[in-house]
Amino acid sequence: MWRIVAAGLGLAATGLITAAIAGGVTGGIAGENAGGITGAAELPELRDDHLSVVPRTEAEAARIGKVLAPLDPLALPPPLAFEALPGGAATAKPRALNRQAFSHPSGNMDFEKRADFFVGNGFFQKLWVTAPSSTLGSDGLGPLYNARSCQRCHLMDGRGHPPSGLPDDDAVSLLLQLGRPGGPEMPEIPDYLPMEPDPVYGHQIQDFAAPGLAPEGQVVLEYEEVPVELAGGETVALRRPSFSIRDFAYGPLDPETRISARIAPPMIGVGLLEAVPAERILSLADPEDADGDGISGRPNVVWSRETGGPALGRFGWKAGQPTVAAQSAVAFSNDLGISSPTQPAAWGDCTAGEETCRTAPMGAVGGETEIEAEAFDMVVFYSRNLAVPGRRNADDPEVLRGREMFHAAGCAACHVPSHVTARLSDQPEQSFQLIWPYTDMLLHDMGPDLDDGKPEARATGAEWRTAPLWGIGLTEIVSGEVALLHDGRARNVLEAVLWHGGEAAAARERVIGLSPEDRAALIAFVESL
Repeated sequence: MWRIVAAGLGLAATGLITAAIAGGVTGGIAGENAGGITGAAELPELRDDHLSVVPRTEAEAARIGKVLAPLDPLALPPPLAFEALPGGAATAKPRALNRQAFSHPSGNMDFEKRADFFVGNGFFQKLWVTAPSSTLGSDGLGPLYNARSCQRCHLMDGRGHPPSGLPDDDAVSLLLQLGRPGGPEMPEIPDYLPMEPDPVYGHQIQDFAAPGLAPEGQVVLEYEEVPVELAGGETVALRRPSFSIRDFAYGPLDPETRISARIAPPMIGVGLLEAVPAERILSLADPEDADGDGISGRPNVVWSRETGGPALGRFGWKAGQPTVAAQSAVAFSNDLGISSPTQPAAWGDCTAGEETCRTAPMGAVGGETEIEAEAFDMVVFYSRNLAVPGRRNADDPEVLRGREMFHAAGCAACHVPSHVTARLSDQPEQSFQLIWPYTDMLLHDMGPDLDDGKPEARATGAEWRTAPLWGIGLTEIVSGEVALLHDGRARNVLEAVLWHGGEAAAARERVIGLSPEDRAALIAFVESL
């Protein structure tokens, strides 16, 4: 339960993209070797073991290098035809822009595979029930949990939001993660920051419980108003959130435990991001800021249960999970209390300190997990193939002016526009696509205002993965309201920019210094993505 307090306050895509790569069309910002990763020898070998990759030839790699070659931000070419298809050939086929905008399958998916997509959608939307139940295929929820389905957090496959305080808003799309310094060291991962769950409450606060059990606690959200003055006489009132927990059901938190709020991120395009070669992401890293531009992105490196070794972090607000499957398994376990093949504990996030939870009825029988392997794989397939909508208003004069402002302000240094996915033998939808997600998928220090004090693998409290921008302008249509950044504090794109600090402070100050007209154009460009 929550308590909120206001304190002061296209059809021919395949041919187009193949032609672009084959012909060496220039259409990106950061090249394959931009920046270069300093100290790469210290990192373990990070390979794309999660993918069935067909190696690139030298000629193919050269053509891709031309497509992704850096451009002069002061002499940008006109928008390329391919930018209208941010997901490449997998971009959703044109449809009416409504609440279903994020729920369509990859545009290049074979008709036969669409059945699997919609079966996966059924499991994604499925309302799980607590055990024991007559519906054995649907029980196993909890015993402690945050939501009854994946869809309840990822609203219409889009972004979650903090509680609004309205009577009909149960705010299941935001949760509080927990962690305290300590736990096993990870010598295989340089600069690893050991964190362990709270000894009683685990990895996160579950505010719902099966009948006969008490939810772990109630979360209180308070806001403080933070005014920011902009050039041109405008003042923006930001809201700084503060989270606390009351009515603990199982005793106090450990004094060293830290809490961090998380809203559910949008699901579109995650399969394409998973298919971006590790080599490409690492080539964008510059941890020592060797080029002197003030941007020093670092890759997160995490332990993979799937491969039994270090892997490149890609998913989650701090890039704490390596694959779509890994992210899905952790969400099933921690958010729903549903066991899966790689997260087989039937009690989910219940700890040994919550004995009544550990001994409650579970949905797993006969050694099986509560979601069976085949159903889990369908959810992963569905998640990988949630298509990115096409661009809107790309040729609008204000949007084109905003594109200039975006690059001139330095936003593209982290929000890298384009990548080419690996050629894959078993995932044709994600294979060899020119995509425009506007992210480098690296960690960046965002300054003290966004520091949650909770490291994750190599990520410090102040470091966050660059969030993809594709589809951001459809957030309100899909999810009902706009809530950006990891805790949803920003109610629009401008507020999100104004919270940027650390490496992004210079870009933020440039945006603050723009004329109102240029600033509005920049926002129009971002919302066109």
